[in-house]
Amino acid sequence: MKFLGSKTIETDRLILKAQTLNEQKRFWEILMIPTVNRYYLNVPIKFREKLKDWDKQEKFYQEEMMHANDSDVFKWSAFLKDTGEYIGRLSCHLAQEEDATINNPAIRDVGWVIDPKFQGNGYGSEAAKAMIDFMFQECNIEKIITGAAICNPASWKIMEKLGFERQKDTKMVQYTFLDELTETYVYIMTREHYLMLHQ
Repeated sequence: MKFLGSKTIETDRLILKAQTLNEQKRFWEILMIPTVNRYYLNVPIKFREKLKDWDKQEKFYQEEMMHANDSDVFKWSAFLKDTGEYIGRLSCHLAQEEDATINNPAIRDVGWVIDPKFQGNGYGSEAAKAMIDFMFQECNIEKIITGAAICNPASWKIMEKLGFERQKDTKMVQYTFLDELTETYVYIMTREHYLMLHQ
């Protein structure tokens, strides 16, 4: 795999750039919307209340932004080309962050958050495809293993649109802002399959 970092990516309507501190408060505000964080955040529940406090979270983002341009970081802020408005974030992180048994940096997981006021316009699919194109074609990752709550079709329909293969077995996930475990679909895409579908 090639560690090229969060290179700027342009699509027809979007620009994906390495994150900066400028947009992190807006990102946090989006994450605090219940319909967004319900099936996205899965840090331990014990951090639930701390996550709601911007003064505490600002320090976390300040530290994270110190590494936003590192070659092994693949996280992007998404902006509309025509207005420059910030619409959300995408990431292609180590699969090991979700499954400790995976010890291969070329096997990744993906995630995206789009501000609800911009949803329904195809921006999520457009941004996700651009990020995944970059990861498979330029960074040469081997595989993406990811998932989405069964009751969150807005997320898993993007995966299916891009050709991810849904696995037979589901997985139970503890999301931060939900008390109960949530059943999720598991999706896999290999580099070979992706390039076959999209070239």
